[in-house]
Amino acid sequence: METAKQIEFGRTALGIEFGSTRIKAVLVDEQNAPIASGSHDWENRHIGNIWSYSLEDIEQGLQGAYASLARDVKEKYGVTLTTVGAIGISAMMHGYMVFDKNDRLLVPFRTWRNNTAAYAGDRLTELFGYHIPARWSVAHLYQAILDGEPHVKDIVFQTTLEGYVHWKLTGKKVIGIGEASGMFPVDPVTKQYHPRMLAQFNKLIKDKVPFRVEELLPEILVAGEDAGRLTEAGARFLDPTGTLCSGIPLCPPEGDAGTGMVATNSIKKRTGNVSAGTSVFAMIVLEKELSKAYPEIDLVTTPVGDLVGMVHCNNCTSDLNAWVNLFGEFAALAGVEIPKWKLYDMLYFASEEGDKDCGGLLAYNYVSNEHVTNVDHGRPLFVRKADSSFNLANFMRAHLYSAFGALKVGCDIMLKEEGVKLDRITGHGGLFKTERVGQSYLAAAINAPVTVMKTAGEGGAWGMALLANYMIRKTKDETLESYLEEKVFKGQEGITLAPDPADVAGFEEFAARYVAGLPIVREAVHSMK
Repeated sequence: METAKQIEFGRTALGIEFGSTRIKAVLVDEQNAPIASGSHDWENRHIGNIWSYSLEDIEQGLQGAYASLARDVKEKYGVTLTTVGAIGISAMMHGYMVFDKNDRLLVPFRTWRNNTAAYAGDRLTELFGYHIPARWSVAHLYQAILDGEPHVKDIVFQTTLEGYVHWKLTGKKVIGIGEASGMFPVDPVTKQYHPRMLAQFNKLIKDKVPFRVEELLPEILVAGEDAGRLTEAGARFLDPTGTLCSGIPLCPPEGDAGTGMVATNSIKKRTGNVSAGTSVFAMIVLEKELSKAYPEIDLVTTPVGDLVGMVHCNNCTSDLNAWVNLFGEFAALAGVEIPKWKLYDMLYFASEEGDKDCGGLLAYNYVSNEHVTNVDHGRPLFVRKADSSFNLANFMRAHLYSAFGALKVGCDIMLKEEGVKLDRITGHGGLFKTERVGQSYLAAAINAPVTVMKTAGEGGAWGMALLANYMIRKTKDETLESYLEEKVFKGQEGITLAPDPADVAGFEEFAARYVAGLPIVREAVHSMK
């Protein structure tokens, strides 16, 4: 069936993802190929020492992204978008959105970016024997209780950004299991909130609040389950023009980590993905639980509930970008205008001529704090000894290695200390735009093959559309893993690079120097306040 007819008859799926700076909508056809897209730029606000987006920002952003998509459909195919086969909503994970009995938001939305619940997260980690990061929803809740915030007594519902939008569209208080695992720990066997930890938390807050925590949390659903239908009010919330019909089914809302796994075909055990942009994170699907809790590793799940070890680092390309911009300024001063993409390619390719261990050079890309290496504030540094081999190739190689420095610290715990097996990892994000370079350095850092696929650039909104399509198109007993392998990624183009043994040895030398030099950064934090 031609694309215009698929759109007209609603044989499509729509994925919408709320990122930190952009909301993207992607429409896919029956074969899961993107056929139209739309976007809306937005920015968080610093309100009362809290990073937040207002409810108006959320509504206007959603409508803006959808309207942009509808225009794209009209321009490309001459069809007015009135319906789709299914819809899925995704967003940046975690954070704190709490509502009272009248569905009123009690305090401004606290995003994952806020580090105000670190104390609560540490106390819960000790209690549970399970790492609870400061950005997790339960940490925010417990911190509000500890701080005696007056709104706490009125909470009847807690959710995340995509859970809120899904609720507005369907009236259903549900959440996908991957996102649920970043709200409160999930038992990978029962695929529900962990009963032991629920009991421990309830005992901790007894006599402080009028509720049990499970009464607040949304219902958990796994990929493929029915998560409700678009109500008339929900249709107007998404499309205030009145053109979009109600009654469209929605799949469980998922976090950006889950959609990233889907978009890179990384939900199978012993596979993983690395997203490298402003921040960097690695997600590896585990065969079994880790032997103990590690502050460097978050435990979440895939959209079907399998356990995932996640290493999330705040810093990746920001410092690297600053150095590339500096070289661009020098070129302009010399009267040479170099396009930005070419400047990146030139400098990245130059790094391949450097020594495998960067010639003794050392760089830290900490524009902001880095919890994985216990650095409290941003202090980007470049360090060398007098006899280090200081040249452009080594300089660029050191900064590219540094982009994966903190990530390697966390991944080494899983791969070396815990013996986690990794058959394949997929790289996606801006660092991999220059062919081969970042991909080969990541392969060296984790000593595993790294694949970069063309479709990975479609991002989480595409991954969310795949989850929506899976819900309505799966055959009986067809797993998400099988659906992705056979109906989405089969025959997809991708380039896989195996780790070069010399690069692996060189990165290990750099990593040893990187860890040994961390006191330099911490001293810079202490001395440069």
